[in-house]
Amino acid sequence: MSEGQIRQSLSGFYDVFSDGELYRTRARGNFRKRRITPLVGDRVQFESSTLKEGYILEILPRDNALTRPPVANVDQGVVVTAVASPEFSTNLLDRQLIALEVSHITPVIYFTKTDLISDERYQEFETLAAGYRQIGYDVCLTREPFAQSGLDDLRKLLANKVTVIMGQTGAGKSTLLNHISPDLTLATGEISTALNRGRHTTRKVSLMPVADGLVADTPGFSSYDTLTIDYRELGQYFPEFALASRDCRFRGCVHVNEPGCAVKAGIAAGDFMQSRYDNYLLLLTLLKNQKPIYNKKK
Repeated sequence: MSEGQIRQSLSGFYDVFSDGELYRTRARGNFRKRRITPLVGDRVQFESSTLKEGYILEILPRDNALTRPPVANVDQGVVVTAVASPEFSTNLLDRQLIALEVSHITPVIYFTKTDLISDERYQEFETLAAGYRQIGYDVCLTREPFAQSGLDDLRKLLANKVTVIMGQTGAGKSTLLNHISPDLTLATGEISTALNRGRHTTRKVSLMPVADGLVADTPGFSSYDTLTIDYRELGQYFPEFALASRDCRFRGCVHVNEPGCAVKAGIAAGDFMQSRYDNYLLLLTLLKNQKPIYNKKK
């Protein structure tokens, strides 16, 4: 029995990397009975008679896992965010950051398509980027799209880590990866101007060696599935609010109507981004109103 890492999944087959070799495997039937699906990034125990015939016997404990994209044991997520075409949304960006925070994955923000906006609009994004950096997020923003300085910064972040490249369809994920590692030559698609949404260009999930790390290029999407966390937990996934909440008068403060709320005081003083608080309130209302999901598969 050997140990390795799933590097690719396609049509029921799992390519496992172990000791410098790639083994084509299937999952044992008892995985389906136990409602367990192997994911790219899983560390597994497997047996194989040849490089093209093998079986996964056990999935080792995961550090984390995402469902969109279906990847496990991720160190960081690069949220590729277009400043235009498709239209930029702080709400979508914050939802993406929260999805990573919930899964204990370190977020990185990379802004693309900066050549499509005016200098005045770019200054607004510089202010926005500064706000996210103040929270503690790594942010890549350059006036020229895919400038060498921004690419070099990202390469340093990718080294020795498992990274998922994620973001809205049409934001430029594949184009970004092609600039970082030109030998990948990933397919890129054009934006549908009628729907202001991109056509899907990525067909499978796989971990690729890029910049001395492993990167998953994954299918794009326009929005995230509804969050399933308790609304009272939402504040802990906004790092700046979580830190400030230690000074709230009441334990369990949700930062809406409570007196002595340090988060609201910070907003009034201009210490926090107004857009972050507005998006927090929208998501809080959504979570409070959503119906509970029973018998949810784990």
